[in-house]
Amino acid sequence: MRAAVLRAFNSDLSIEDVPDPACPEDGVVLKVLACGVCRSDWHGWSGEHPRIKPGQIGGHEYCGEVVEAGPRARHRVGEVLVAPFILACGACPACQSGHQNTCPNQRLPGFAEPGAFAEYVAVPFDHNLSPLPESLSPVVAAGLGCRVTTAWHALTGRAAVQPGEWLAVHGTGGIGLAALILGRALGARVVVVDVVAEKLTHALGLGAEAAVNARDGDVAARIREITGGGAHVSVEALGIAETTNASIACLRPLGRHVQVGMPVGHTAWMEIDMNTVYMKNLALFGTRGMPSWRFPSLLSLIEGGRVDMRPMIAREIALSEVGRELAAFNGPTPPGVAVVTDFAH
Repeated sequence: MRAAVLRAFNSDLSIEDVPDPACPEDGVVLKVLACGVCRSDWHGWSGEHPRIKPGQIGGHEYCGEVVEAGPRARHRVGEVLVAPFILACGACPACQSGHQNTCPNQRLPGFAEPGAFAEYVAVPFDHNLSPLPESLSPVVAAGLGCRVTTAWHALTGRAAVQPGEWLAVHGTGGIGLAALILGRALGARVVVVDVVAEKLTHALGLGAEAAVNARDGDVAARIREITGGGAHVSVEALGIAETTNASIACLRPLGRHVQVGMPVGHTAWMEIDMNTVYMKNLALFGTRGMPSWRFPSLLSLIEGGRVDMRPMIAREIALSEVGRELAAFNGPTPPGVAVVTDFAH
């Protein structure tokens, strides 16, 4: 099969013919129909992610058709499935308590094993997968396994956003756009922050009530002014100190900060303003992925027409273009996300 292989950090991916994946006993092999290109992939491509080494096939936001099923698999050949990027074992105490996204035995295609920047991907623990709703295209579904599910769990499973609350979103990439769209569906009033004017305009077109250009000065002060005292909930979607501190500082007393952006590599340790946390009685939430049992709550929202995730998708690309998309994360990116749909070129 064709695959985009990381051979050297910060270099274009190598398009190679590699062996087809073996089918797991407890899982399936998917023919990949679509795979998103995510900032988390960039962390590995740049050498910042400690688990990703040269030789890795990335890609963790995928949707595909079952072409082979193991003897202990739940799904069958021909089904089209959506996968969360965290594949939980289902048997450990974390899984049994409903917190599959913290499973210590989790499997991670795209990070710790071959991912979906390829024609086929092996998926163990296939009980984590969900059938693709008829109303949803594989292109849009590709983002559900990471960006959209992560944003949904951040807003509902962690911060418990309420109708009428102000939600600040720092960074309008894939996670940020998902948080904006879903926050609006939950009845929140959303203010977005970015450094690219085009992305702010795009976010306003998707329903953001206000937009703040971080190049124009004190982001937190501007948000406190817009919201009449500060946001109730603030989502940090980049994983860097500057936006983390702006997120904390923009909150009103008793506000909730949600760390969605991945602090890894040189940002794994950062200085943050704990005095503000202390003085304002703030809550800080970490979040990563979403328990698979929560998929129906998100899919029903989409199927019912309450949210439209299609505006997130900016471009469909070929497998050979993934390296270019990853390199683009080195600087401010254009609006929307890229999804691989052509695996032949």
